[in-house]
Amino acid sequence: MVEATLLYASNYVSSLTTVSGGTHVLTAQGYVVAALLLLLFCTINVLGVRWLAKTTTVAACFKLLVPALVVVGLLATSAHGENFTSAGGFMPYGWKGVFVALTSGGIVFAYLGFEQAVQLGGESRRPGRNIPIAIIGGMVVAVVLYLGLQVAFIAAVDPSSLGHGWSAVSVSGKAGPFAALATALGLGWLAVLIYSDAIVSPGGTGLLYTGASANHTFALGRSGLIPKQFAELTPRGTPFFAIAFSFLCGLLLFLPFPGWQQLVGFISGAAVIAYAMVPLSLGALRRQDPERTRPFRLPAASLLAPAAFVVASEILLFGGWAVVWKLLAAILIGYALLAVSRLTDSKARALPLDWRNAMWLWPYLFGMATISYFSSFDTGTPGSIPLLGLHGPRNTLTFGWDVLAVAVLSLAVYALAIRSRLPAATSRAYVGDLTAEAEAD
Repeated sequence: MVEATLLYASNYVSSLTTVSGGTHVLTAQGYVVAALLLLLFCTINVLGVRWLAKTTTVAACFKLLVPALVVVGLLATSAHGENFTSAGGFMPYGWKGVFVALTSGGIVFAYLGFEQAVQLGGESRRPGRNIPIAIIGGMVVAVVLYLGLQVAFIAAVDPSSLGHGWSAVSVSGKAGPFAALATALGLGWLAVLIYSDAIVSPGGTGLLYTGASANHTFALGRSGLIPKQFAELTPRGTPFFAIAFSFLCGLLLFLPFPGWQQLVGFISGAAVIAYAMVPLSLGALRRQDPERTRPFRLPAASLLAPAAFVVASEILLFGGWAVVWKLLAAILIGYALLAVSRLTDSKARALPLDWRNAMWLWPYLFGMATISYFSSFDTGTPGSIPLLGLHGPRNTLTFGWDVLAVAVLSLAVYALAIRSRLPAATSRAYVGDLTAEAEAD
């Protein structure tokens, strides 16, 4: 989010970014400003959830108002209805084009904001009411807003530029097609608002992401998987060490990923893998502890859980082999770090890992890697692993068959995961009595 903020801020301060290999990346000056901006995000989070809520509320209002003005402004100025049926009509590149756009086009990334409502749900006084409203309400607003923007963009494009199809459409303007369209239509004031929003919106999101990532680290420290210092709270109730750790990680990630676009596909894939674990947990908990008092009950969970697991796996496939093998490598690195922790820390060795109950994980990961390697999904990013002599995707499984293969694998793994779930007594011990904990807090 810091990188996205500086990318659009470079429209006013050009020295923040430069173009390398056709991609906008941070300059040395941009890296310094990025570090300071990230430090600001962390400072606001250290001050407490009230500061975070007040700051993000202002940003949220602005980031909703400006896109709404863009929709109205473009449709009122230029509405070419023929654009919706010309140049191939609706969905000109078929279902495969839609699926690829989910990850490489940033569609999944655009909808990741709902997860902060869950990650920061422990800060809510009435989670049973507030979390569903935040998740469902936020998604509905986002869908309506994004659809409005897409309709406005399609209608505003000059029909003469569609002679060679939508793939040949290009607009002038640095890092912003909507602003370029507004400028071409004589709406200079709207272009200024768009560029301003492009700075404010990722800035507000970055604040939430910083707090959410710190909550992850705090939870790991609280569970004993990393040093206990990460679970310590300041008098304001914020995890200072966890937030500081997020700051340091951010500084390091700026180095190999100096451009925002380079991160989108990888982040989307990583998020989807995390999401895929949730329906498995839900399916298992409904069998292990069905009588637990829950603030929020999901209807038809026995059907939605396996369906959600299949959808998450399919989205991972759509990301392409270049994303899948890097995610698999990152997971293996994580396991290597876990092994080092258990070898060097006696307390870590005492924590049960329940390998037998996680037996489904390996066929899932390597099954997904195998299908992705032989699939037809090539996002245009190099997918070679020279050390292993793997150059994918191979397109052995043509489009349709690869989608079916992932669906079959997902359902088989879901059944295996539910069958190998933890015993009820063990799972209840891990989860604890959340009602009693909430009353104590």
